[in-house]
Amino acid sequence: MKTIVIIGAMPSELADIRNILGEAEVKRFSGFDFYINKYKNNTIINACCGIAKVNAALCTQAAIDNFHPNCVINTGIAGGMNSDIKVCDIVISTEVLPHDLDLHFLQDYPPYCGIFKSDLNLITIAETICAESGINSFRGRIVSGEAFISSNEVKADIQNRFDPYAVDMESAAVGHCCFLNDMPFVSVRCISDNADDEGALSFDEFEKIAAKRVAEIVLKMTELI
Repeated sequence: MKTIVIIGAMPSELADIRNILGEAEVKRFSGFDFYINKYKNNTIINACCGIAKVNAALCTQAAIDNFHPNCVINTGIAGGMNSDIKVCDIVISTEVLPHDLDLHFLQDYPPYCGIFKSDLNLITIAETICAESGINSFRGRIVSGEAFISSNEVKADIQNRFDPYAVDMESAAVGHCCFLNDMPFVSVRCISDNADDEGALSFDEFEKIAAKRVAEIVLKMTELI
């Protein structure tokens, strides 16, 4: 039996997971509620961390300290940053990093790393589930920052500097925390918008659809880990 932690930023990103898992034991650590279920011979723990990097890092560390999981999966929705990627496609992180911080401060000072690599086995499992489900998926870089990106100009700047596949507000923090704890992780995100001038409208329309799609993928992943 393995212990798998699933972290999402918003209640909507975890609603379908919690509906499928059913009634859970809830434990509270460091201000976060952790929902604990037995599912397909594994222990699945999910938590809503709140939006942005500090929340995500605190929640991830609390999960690692208190549950000692085998791996961490960050899930939810994201903005598309590659022209080949469409709304409701899946992006699986190969690596995560902040787009709103000079990486010099991470690379030249502790933790001496600014780009955090995802676990190859978790990447492969996510890709397998998507392929079996007939869902378009892409493996690539996900960047995170303290803003919802809904501007063509801002999007172009991030693309030019980082060439990411998706942008969100938490993946880099989860990856950073897992790196420091030598914990396997991956971020699996469903695209809800294109992070452009129409981003807010697209997000409102596709948020629940995207969240449901990625929730189903992540739960199927737990059966193969």
